[in-house]
Amino acid sequence: MNATKRASIVLESIKFEHSVFALPFAYIGMVLAARGLPGWDKVAWITLAMVGARTLAMAANRLIDAKLDALNPRTAARAIPRGLLSRKDMLVLALAGLLVLFVAAWRLNPLCLQLAPLAAFVVVGYSYTKRFTWLSHAVLGLSDGIAPAGGWIAVTGSLGWPAVILTLAVALWIGGFDLIYACQDVEFDRETDLHSVPARFGLAVALWTSAICHVLTILCLALVGWDLRLGVLYWAGLALASILLTYEHWLVRPNDLSKLNVAFFNVNGYIAVIVFVFTMGGLYV
Repeated sequence: MNATKRASIVLESIKFEHSVFALPFAYIGMVLAARGLPGWDKVAWITLAMVGARTLAMAANRLIDAKLDALNPRTAARAIPRGLLSRKDMLVLALAGLLVLFVAAWRLNPLCLQLAPLAAFVVVGYSYTKRFTWLSHAVLGLSDGIAPAGGWIAVTGSLGWPAVILTLAVALWIGGFDLIYACQDVEFDRETDLHSVPARFGLAVALWTSAICHVLTILCLALVGWDLRLGVLYWAGLALASILLTYEHWLVRPNDLSKLNVAFFNVNGYIAVIVFVFTMGGLYV
């Protein structure tokens, strides 16, 4: 296998393109703390910290869930079950992500370095939670929700309360759409004794809970905008994000999951980028 093909398999395995979900919110925490763009060195180290954390999280997930992935028809084509990558490959990738996270945190400030082990514990620990609790969606939300707090701390060296509200907003958003995503694995989760809200309470409850999470997400983002006196563009972006979240829930019904991937990947990617871009606009206009 040539190097280009192998790199493609690695990037596909860890879904590198899905960094668009959390990275913009780390940038939001960063620019709100700095009231604009900080120095480019700060931007670079925050980006590396996020990429390292996500690489660690995804590689660990693929390693921890390798046996389950092989049993699930939806995930049986992943790299480890197909023999495209070995467990050792994925372990090396996870350790590389951990190293990048720690080096970037060290370069940012002492508090970032002190909190890096906790961040690593959360993003790796998520993969075990579905084995014993249906609150695994909340843990996944938290693992991405720490992104804006990380961006804020990287700039200020402390944790301000707007960063806490941003963390809650992102945790609710990510946890909410994970509830939707988990709907496609209901039968498998029940057969293998894995825990999720759809498997425990049914699809309708999961989708309604997801909708409530996303309403609370918008309320948290509105609270941040009001407290920091962000400009009209921020509110325009928040309105657009609200419309897209509504559209996401319109796409998915308990008796029709055919458009789930559109709701999960496309719509949520747009939401993250829109909120970041309009937050930047809200700072300057």
